[in-house]
Amino acid sequence: MPAATKDAVLAQLCDSGVSFESVPDLCEMSARRDPALAEMLSGEAPVKIVACYPRAVKWLFHQADAPFPPEDQVEVLNMRELTPEEIGARLLENS
Repeated sequence: MPAATKDAVLAQLCDSGVSFESVPDLCEMSARRDPALAEMLSGEAPVKIVACYPRAVKWLFHQADAPFPPEDQVEVLNMRELTPEEIGARLLENS
């Protein structure tokens, strides 16, 4: 992931005042089968995940035995394809 993109998205989130959770390495959490992954998806509200390709993110959660919710309950924003501004706008929709 481009460091500039990650830094810009994180700065937007910090400045927004909305609640969010930041994890250092989603791949490592998946490899360790970290229960926090399932907890992230266990709430009633839709979830937005900023990472890489949606299919890879779904696999990471699957690998960690964290059931991925239906598409209307989770949105994966790809930092490899979207600009920080696009990601920021989509993260702050309906917040």
